[in-house]
Amino acid sequence: MKSILGDIQQVVMKYANIISKVLKVEVEIADVNLVRVAGTGIYKNGINRNMSGEGYVYKTVLKIGTPQIIHNPGENKLCKPCPKLHKCKEKFEMCTPIKLGNEIIGVIGLVCFSDEQKEHLMKDFDTYMEFLQQISEFISVTAYEKKEKSRKKTLLESLNLVIDKMDRGVIILNKSNRITHINKRAIEILNFVDNHFIYEIDVEEIAESVVGMHEYKLTIDNQNFHIVGNLYPMSLNENQFDRMIIFQDDKRLKDIVTGVSNTSKNICCDDILGECDRMLMLKKNLKKIALSSSTVLITGESGTGKEMFARAIHNEGNRKKEPFIAINCAAIPDALLESELFGYVKGAFTGASSSGKMGKFELANKGTIFLDEIGDMPLYLQTKILRVLQDRRIIKIGSNKLIDIDVRVIAATNKNLIKLIEENKFREDLYYRLNVIPFTIPPLRERILDTKVLVGNFVDKYTKLLDKQFSSILIDNEVWDIFYNYSWPGNIRELENTIEFMINMLGTDGRLTLDTVPNSIIHNERKIRERDKEICTLKEMEKNAIGKALEIYGASTQGKKAAAKKLGIGIATLYRKIEEYNLSK
Repeated sequence: MKSILGDIQQVVMKYANIISKVLKVEVEIADVNLVRVAGTGIYKNGINRNMSGEGYVYKTVLKIGTPQIIHNPGENKLCKPCPKLHKCKEKFEMCTPIKLGNEIIGVIGLVCFSDEQKEHLMKDFDTYMEFLQQISEFISVTAYEKKEKSRKKTLLESLNLVIDKMDRGVIILNKSNRITHINKRAIEILNFVDNHFIYEIDVEEIAESVVGMHEYKLTIDNQNFHIVGNLYPMSLNENQFDRMIIFQDDKRLKDIVTGVSNTSKNICCDDILGECDRMLMLKKNLKKIALSSSTVLITGESGTGKEMFARAIHNEGNRKKEPFIAINCAAIPDALLESELFGYVKGAFTGASSSGKMGKFELANKGTIFLDEIGDMPLYLQTKILRVLQDRRIIKIGSNKLIDIDVRVIAATNKNLIKLIEENKFREDLYYRLNVIPFTIPPLRERILDTKVLVGNFVDKYTKLLDKQFSSILIDNEVWDIFYNYSWPGNIRELENTIEFMINMLGTDGRLTLDTVPNSIIHNERKIRERDKEICTLKEMEKNAIGKALEIYGASTQGKKAAAKKLGIGIATLYRKIEEYNLSK
């Protein structure tokens, strides 16, 4: 294996010749292994020969790292092991180490074979010694540059190797905007036939996209390519490696968009908890409409899980591999909502990004867009949404270019849109465009039988999340009575928050008791009971109680059994009373 000096042997030999001509003496330069790298005069024929058997002065220099001056070669104590002891032809020798940082990489030796050479050297010894040390430093600098160049070459080769194995497209540009490296994936994405990397490339940023990526137009050999990715400076102080573009193909971009915007992207119909008749029918209908591209309008009170149903519709359908983009129309100021939905072009308005921006409709192309709280959308935007639903095209702010889109729209609201139409706060024509497939989610109080399965799910979730170490959690009957009699105005969201609170309050016995139930629930449950009390006949009370129980628990056999148990009567008695009060369904 070559030494550091061996790698720059041609340069070292030039320096040796310069020293010899200036100082009029013979020069030899050895590396750390005592291999003669350069030599003049009688040493010229011995280049690349190992001097371990005779270079004892050089060994000392390499070991201690300080210059050595030998006035009487062959007689000096350093020469004792040398086979030329007492018969050395040299008259004078001086040598100095060559260092690379703190590492000694070689030695320069000056040798006189005549009294004239020695006399010439001794006349201005200090100057010549300084000159020798400067040459040593020059060689050291050359060695460093060679080593650094080799390191950079290895680094860049490794970089190219890694780049070639990346699943994203990568193009590296030099300072002249020419391609110096393009990986296989980039060639596949661009479908670029000629990959000799000699073309000049023009990079124009068109728009800000999503998840920190930007849209660029690349012009290569008069061909235009549109990509989404990032442009990075390489900062290697290397002309050939100035900037790097990393970009995605369309499919990969959609996977990223889906991953970022769809935090619950695996939610399917079976993940929706509910066993009452109404929920089973709802889930059955969900699977029916999932494969359709028709617009869906989901209505229901706040906290009933409208977004969860929207995600399930998306994931049960044939668009499940495409983006699901959700936007809350009530959470974004009116002034910003339009740009969020439709995007804008460069310089569209004061304060806009200099590169423009893609809107949510464009990002959701081929997939689903979920417009939550559609009832809070301002009227002027309702007009634009209606146009999108009719024409399946959008126009960015500041542009007049139509962009075709293929998006399934699912809207949701907890408001009464018919009432808003009567108040001129919602467009009637938009309502009918949205309400192609109406989907109403019942409040928790109308599916109270599902409380048990929901509570079980939330208990499992928060015991794990809060690291409560119990093999099982017991729930007192008094707690179930409170839960079944409470109206849950906040619906499933309120139930989940309640269970999280109760798990935090859980004692060492692992039991959820009345003491763990929030006071607001207990207080409101009592008020609800009092408000529901009305003066009526016993027959009416009985009929109302049975009707309410059937409404809550359902008319299935399982629901009737639960209703009978809650009413404190037998199942046969319940069937007789249903017939008596004409309550059969």
